[in-house]
Amino acid sequence: MAHKMEIAVPVEHGWSWKSRPGYKPVLILAAAIVFIALTVMPPTQAMLEMVAKENPSGYQLGKDCKSIVDTINQKLRPEAFKAARNGQTGVQGNHGHEAQTLLTADQVARMAKVMVLILFTAAFLWGTEALPIGATDMLVAVLLYLFAVLPINDISKAYMSDAVFFIFGILAVAVGVAKTGLDKRIGLILLSRIRSTKAFAFIFLPTLSVCASFLSEHALVALLIPVLMGVYKVTCKMNGVDKDPALGIFLLLGLTFAANVGGPGSPAAGGRNAIMVGYLMDYGSPISFLQWMKTGFALVPVMSVIIGAYMYIRCKPRFRVPDMDPGEVVRAEVARMPKFRGKEVVMAVILVLLVAAWLLIGEHAGLGGPTLYAVMAMFLARILTWEDIQDGVAFDVVGLYAAATAIGVGLKISGGGLWLATAFVDMLPKFLSSGEGLIIGVSLLTGIMTNFMSDGATVAALGPVVLPMATLAGVSIWKVGLACAFSSSFANILVVGTPNNAIVFGMGRDPETGERLLDVMDFVKFGLPITILSWLALWGWAVFGYWRFLEWSF
Repeated sequence: MAHKMEIAVPVEHGWSWKSRPGYKPVLILAAAIVFIALTVMPPTQAMLEMVAKENPSGYQLGKDCKSIVDTINQKLRPEAFKAARNGQTGVQGNHGHEAQTLLTADQVARMAKVMVLILFTAAFLWGTEALPIGATDMLVAVLLYLFAVLPINDISKAYMSDAVFFIFGILAVAVGVAKTGLDKRIGLILLSRIRSTKAFAFIFLPTLSVCASFLSEHALVALLIPVLMGVYKVTCKMNGVDKDPALGIFLLLGLTFAANVGGPGSPAAGGRNAIMVGYLMDYGSPISFLQWMKTGFALVPVMSVIIGAYMYIRCKPRFRVPDMDPGEVVRAEVARMPKFRGKEVVMAVILVLLVAAWLLIGEHAGLGGPTLYAVMAMFLARILTWEDIQDGVAFDVVGLYAAATAIGVGLKISGGGLWLATAFVDMLPKFLSSGEGLIIGVSLLTGIMTNFMSDGATVAALGPVVLPMATLAGVSIWKVGLACAFSSSFANILVVGTPNNAIVFGMGRDPETGERLLDVMDFVKFGLPITILSWLALWGWAVFGYWRFLEWSF
């Protein structure tokens, strides 16, 4: 009787200090020590004064409340708060025991401090991936419950907000678009019209940025890289050149930078936008899909044209080939594609209707509702199965947005967000702490941070900090929130700044030799000037330009 050969798989036994992806015990221990040490320390005098101050600027007090302490007690100790208002000394529970007592200013200040610590601990764990992202998502809920910052039902509501349903739905829609091949068709059709280097820089890249405002930028980048690598190799062979480093950099970095700046175009451009939509809703200034587009869509083609011009001016003189014709290579690929029919047509109709729903009824139905309708339509049309959802949707990323929303709620209620905002405003130079200067300061801070951690984690960490600053500085909360969300798209300097960068770095290889066409320093050399130009475009074209003619929520 024949026996199958079994291959022994080494299994790690016991616990180890050795770091591996998703588990870095040294960083976990360091985060735990810092968190515990700062938790047991008394709150600062500034926190104590803030929670006890009557009618603090930048904080929405509860009905009949005069301070943050009153608002917290009204929410967490309603019976005791009501009894105190009626002149009673306590609330009697079952069997005559006192069930509730009012929280003191010290206890409320400690709660605000704990929320600030939860924010920084979660941001550290998300940024370093010392724990799996999903584990950190759950840790946030555990800490909110453990320190009684929010009642359990409020934690659940925070984790299941409209923004969370929106990001889940948009990830599922991206799976359907990719499964039907609609994304590849869109990309190839766009490239088939491009017949020169100049057309690639000034027509294709802006068009790609606009598409990235509505479709998954990561999917667009991933499907276009193999096509562009084919263009690169054919162009080199046609001109008798073994390799052309400048051409490779122009194609790959132009692609990822253009995809990155599609973010400001619409709330559908990425999860960081969904987080900001949720934060603005929590702060009582909800923004509709159409209102977002009015503020950001006009910025996208401007920034992408600037990117195309910079890459063209800097790279074209260094080409070893005289020019390129992507359309010649791509048209053959388009001819081999199957006819536009069946599920691909249905997916296109669903996508168009979804965008129309966001534009027309998003202000009343939210963004999550129409997106879930689209997901259900894909199920009914048999475009997706539940297995596709399980395989294609990153639920840990959905959890990140849910946890970020919960952190935002906790910071807002506890006063932790107001304390952070006040501290940050106090540190800023005077010209960056009010009016348009604050918008510039927030965009600088966000643009720097997003290069070191994911765009979603950056907005998740900064949103609760910068939004209260708007009230303190007398600026529209939309302006500050959108400046934060828009600048999170400027992750051009480091490979780890965004998945787009990592995708082009990993997939950008010579199709025949396998030689990598990009170096890590290429992102710094080209990405730093692009990021500076993006900031200048945001400030000059939007903040000091057409934003002055728009109506703003305060």
